[in-house]
Amino acid sequence: MLYPFPAAIIHLDADAFFAAVEQAVNPALKGKPVVTGKERGIIASASYEAKALGIKRALSLLEARRLCPQLVVLPSDYETYSLYSKRMFHIMRRFTPMVEESSIDEAYADIGGMRRVFHEPYEDIALQMKQAIHGELDITVSVGLSVTKSLAKLASKHKKPDGLTVVPGTRIHVFLRDMPVGEICGIGPNSVVLLGKYGIKTAYDFICRDRDWVSKLLGKPGRELWDELRGQSVYTVTTGERAPQASISKTKTFSAPSRDGNFVYARLVRNVESAFIKLRRHKLKTRLVGILLRHGNYDEEGFEAKLSRPTSATHEVLPMIRLLFDKTYRPGAEYRSAMVFLGALTEEGEDQFDLFEDRLRLEQMVRASRAIDEINQRYGKHSVSVGTSLFLQGAPVTDKDAPPARKKNLLKGESRRQRLNIPMLTINV
Repeated sequence: MLYPFPAAIIHLDADAFFAAVEQAVNPALKGKPVVTGKERGIIASASYEAKALGIKRALSLLEARRLCPQLVVLPSDYETYSLYSKRMFHIMRRFTPMVEESSIDEAYADIGGMRRVFHEPYEDIALQMKQAIHGELDITVSVGLSVTKSLAKLASKHKKPDGLTVVPGTRIHVFLRDMPVGEICGIGPNSVVLLGKYGIKTAYDFICRDRDWVSKLLGKPGRELWDELRGQSVYTVTTGERAPQASISKTKTFSAPSRDGNFVYARLVRNVESAFIKLRRHKLKTRLVGILLRHGNYDEEGFEAKLSRPTSATHEVLPMIRLLFDKTYRPGAEYRSAMVFLGALTEEGEDQFDLFEDRLRLEQMVRASRAIDEINQRYGKHSVSVGTSLFLQGAPVTDKDAPPARKKNLLKGESRRQRLNIPMLTINV
């Protein structure tokens, strides 16, 4: 490109976010190999000290402890992670109103034109954003700055952790020359193999091919990536509300595998309640429900069913959930997790009833669900729940059930379900 920054896009990626937050709220953990995911039995996040010992995400805790006997294993504290995430994005918005949250620990920011506000080059604005997050939250982030979202994301992954990589338009070809094509977000393993058959090994090889050739081989997604990597913006930074979700799922891994059918079904129903709470919060309805039960050996079985009409009422789908469960469950089999998923989502609107449906009963179910939401919002999630949840009370307790520190160290007036939206720092004086 002839100009270094016809556009200026930042991609910010927090480094080992969950583990880093744990080290930030408890400085005594700094420098130690820390992982989260104790409640699931597999690693959800690993600090860079743990990664240096070969410990990665999705590794079982048993294997991780073999690699590192002194490993610090913590239950995931998603409440605190969410608070840190919101704070991180708030800091980004000090530098530009154009911020797009892509996940709990990643975001894009369009800082084009902000040089006039800060009277500094784009590189310095990106550095100030990075330093502000580190200074105020005590976590590190890796930042990529370039002319498109795809290039910025590639740049942020280039020097992790705590990196800042700047790729102006005039240096795209240099940056991509040795970049493996598999590093490009949007090109998966199968596409890597396919491109390799045509001698394309690096991102530079990819952008040197003809646009029509790329379009025929990889279709519209490949053509758009080709444009983005050549500096032509296709994906814009979007600050509005996200598009409606395609599906909602809730999964719970049991702290100990279970052969108790009542317990497995109760856990499944609790997931149904959680999924429908989220469904109503986003003002959506579902017309497709499904369940998936995972055995102790990780084999999975499940079924799905279409409903006669979209609904957001929990009790309306429970009879169907029972039928699906009875069809899936094998008496005496050992299960380790249960999942429910909702698909064919639509936005809330006026209900369309069939001629012979009990309209009054269905409307009562909807009102009951809304009333339960109001009570739970005031007194804590699942304060009111389906009677099936009583079977959860007799479940065996293991060390995986240990709550995060924030739920154990409560301030006056707080409960395990309701707390102030502030993290609790653990500082030894």
